[in-house]
Amino acid sequence: MKYVLVTGGVVSGLGKGVTASSIGLLLKECGLRITAIKIDPYLNTDAGTMSPFEHGEVFVLDDGGEVDLDLGNYERFLDIKLTSDNNITTGKIFQHVINKERKGDYLGKTVQVVPHITDAIQEWIERVAMIPVDGREGPADVCVIELGGTIGATIFSRHNESSILDAGDIESMPFIEAMSQFSHRVGSGNFYLVHVSLVPVLNVVGEQEQKAHEALIKTLNLQGIVKEPLLEEWSVHARICDALHDPVRIAIVGKYTGLSDSYISVLEALLHASTACKKKLVVDWVPSSDLEDNTTLEALELHKAAWKQLKGANAVLVPGGFGDRGVEGKILAAKYARENHVPFLGICLGMQIAVVEFARSVMNLQDANSTEFDPHTTNPCIIFMPEGSKTHKGGTMRVGSRRTYFDVTDSKSAKLYGNPNFVDERHRHRYEINPDKVAEFEKAGLEFVGKDETRRRMEIVELPNHPYFVGVQFHPEFKSRPGKPSPLFLGLVEAACGKLDCLPVNAAHLSNSPKRAMSPANAYENGNPKKPAKSFSHRKIFPNANGVHA
Repeated sequence: MKYVLVTGGVVSGLGKGVTASSIGLLLKECGLRITAIKIDPYLNTDAGTMSPFEHGEVFVLDDGGEVDLDLGNYERFLDIKLTSDNNITTGKIFQHVINKERKGDYLGKTVQVVPHITDAIQEWIERVAMIPVDGREGPADVCVIELGGTIGATIFSRHNESSILDAGDIESMPFIEAMSQFSHRVGSGNFYLVHVSLVPVLNVVGEQEQKAHEALIKTLNLQGIVKEPLLEEWSVHARICDALHDPVRIAIVGKYTGLSDSYISVLEALLHASTACKKKLVVDWVPSSDLEDNTTLEALELHKAAWKQLKGANAVLVPGGFGDRGVEGKILAAKYARENHVPFLGICLGMQIAVVEFARSVMNLQDANSTEFDPHTTNPCIIFMPEGSKTHKGGTMRVGSRRTYFDVTDSKSAKLYGNPNFVDERHRHRYEINPDKVAEFEKAGLEFVGKDETRRRMEIVELPNHPYFVGVQFHPEFKSRPGKPSPLFLGLVEAACGKLDCLPVNAAHLSNSPKRAMSPANAYENGNPKKPAKSFSHRKIFPNANGVHA
């Protein structure tokens, strides 16, 4: 087993995750099998209870692991399925060591950071590196390890003449010491370091300041390994993206729009779908609270701007979230999309607010709500799941891969998936559609086309007489891949372009290749083929690691 460690210095947010993913991809295209591990030095056991504003999106794995968003990058780049153990945190390591101490595994010895914590880190890495993640038997050839946070004047050596000098984040110190030991443990020819560093240009002298960089930098030597990478498919994919000019505009209405990393998997899934549809993605971030009526009193211009963005979009997407801030704005967005036949996709909470809106506006249940936001509502459309915990937040949600069965085979969702009997998608929620009200909802016109194995838990809802109005309890964005877009995101983008009716029954299967031949399609304002979309040529489109947005 070969190990590649990716570290970062000076400042955080330099792109270690994308660097680690790219290195993994290059090695994979050379015929090597790759696995990946992300080390997060924070004391939390996992990312499940962390605010998206604090740490970006919480990515969900098949086994229910709530992990750092970088594991989403690894899965998308490398097309692998990781486990929760592929995300190491200080909390997990400390908990593991303390559990062993309570059992008496250390035989009365004083438990210390060195050697007990550092040994536990190394043993964890060696164990997880052996777990197959690509659907084949046997371990990978290379394990790419990303160390989160920043390190200071740290120098690794494969020749034993240097060691750790300093750490940037104090939480990183045990991991840095462990990795220094690990480099000797696995042997000089099996450990490589890539350091991502900032090289600023100082205005005073007009030159790059490289002293900190020079004190830290080590490079990965790929000579003799990567000769001519077989990256043709990715090259084709990149050329297609660069050549796209016909825009499709999607409004993302959410609570965390101030930090695009909060919705990074949603952005990536939209990019996958828009590229497959030969469209240039333009995302308008709409803070849901700005759509609410009370904003007219506090910030009238923000209110007007939010509604202008929403009404100018070809489609509306309401992603998942928690808490009551901005919920009424999301409900207004769902109402706008429903009444104006604008393509709509609601994910998790986005599905729930769509049902609440329908109950209020169509069924005339004025106080319809979720018990998450109004515990005393007389019309609880969304309820707390009976198996959930009301005393503990972390690790108590319904998470991970769960099966959804299609009860309506001619629904848009079933057709987009290729008309299977069921699909497996990743979940993360503690509230659900009230099963006792499903009959009322369906009598009024909603159609629950996908349910769990008990047929009591609603998974997919559609509005039949609408171009595309779909809500899902799961998170389809987590399994979308470049060249293999999520079927529901593909359906949203196709509907936004007025082309959904052109999709064959097994559209999801046909969209699996970035080389898929597709007929040219024009972008239409609000999905209306009679009303051409406005030109966006005057707007700047920014492609970056967080997606594409205006």
